[in-house]
Amino acid sequence: MMELENLKKAWNKIPAEKQLDENQLKEMLGKHSKSMIDRIDRNIKTGFAILFVLILIFALDDFILSPALLVEENIAVPQWLLFLGVFSNALIFTTFIYFAIKYYRIRKSCDIDCNLKETLRKIIDTLKIYQTLFYLALFTLLLAIGTGFITGMFTGFANKASEQGIAFSEVGTGQLFVLIAVGLFILLLLVGGVFLFLRWGFRKLYGNYIEKLNQTLKELEEIEN
Repeated sequence: MMELENLKKAWNKIPAEKQLDENQLKEMLGKHSKSMIDRIDRNIKTGFAILFVLILIFALDDFILSPALLVEENIAVPQWLLFLGVFSNALIFTTFIYFAIKYYRIRKSCDIDCNLKETLRKIIDTLKIYQTLFYLALFTLLLAIGTGFITGMFTGFANKASEQGIAFSEVGTGQLFVLIAVGLFILLLLVGGVFLFLRWGFRKLYGNYIEKLNQTLKELEEIEN
């Protein structure tokens, strides 16, 4: 947004006798748009690297770290839990691949003579679709994390109680209350931290450009009207 405001200020400082015509202003806006689009290109490549590392970490946790910890506690990993983890990771990766393919198709179909407004509209629509898919995938990931955490916590607690010869139904209300309170606190920190981090990353890489490209598109429409 600041870059477009600077462009407006520079435009307003031009003396009246040297005012630019519409084609020159469109060219300036076109260069501004190209600069943003080039940055989106770079951010897509950055997103590939970050996404690969994140999925690698999640997969490492799902298939190595968590199972190893649960084996030490004599807890069997439910197959549906593993499936949910794999599904959430695959969904995140698939949505990103979909976005990248659709975005580069738009770039490829647009040469130097393409309509800038139409290109901006398509890119904005693609970013909005990806934003929706991203939050859907993020919700699925957080559901998998939360479900896995709650399942592991209660299964572990039940096994500990069983080892001590105490049936889960005989556990005192006070102990259950403490278990639930501590579990919810840790779960809130875990899920909230992952959500805020991934949302921040999305906005940093792609989300902020929706507003900027919309503003540039609006400027172009005002010039033509």
